[in-house]
Amino acid sequence: QVQLVESGGDLVQAGGSLRLSCAASGSIFTINAMGWYRQAPGKQRELVAVITGGTTTYADSVKGRFSISRDNAKNTVYLQMNSLKPEDTGVYYCLADGLRTGFSPFHSWGQGTQVTVSS
Repeated sequence: QVQLVESGGDLVQAGGSLRLSCAASGSIFTINAMGWYRQAPGKQRELVAVITGGTTTYADSVKGRFSISRDNAKNTVYLQMNSLKPEDTGVYYCLADGLRTGFSPFHSWGQGTQVTVSS
């Protein structure tokens, strides 16, 4: 089993910043990709940012404001969110893809962390 635990969600005013963290643990051989998705009330879950090796991809709505990074030694991914807007409000979920020890693949989600941006 591979577990992901997110932290850092909070209530913040528009224009503020937050930093989310997601730590992976368990029987991990390697992690290929880690990323963040979010789901606003009444909407589908959407990609926010993903990092694979040294390559990063962002949703157009967060480009220039959010930054994803990864600490491979800690199996942890971060999402630095600046210039937050009310439309950034939602539950943020961490995702990781890789191989377990024994080389079976895994695709794991975290439990989510709430981000609320007030206007």
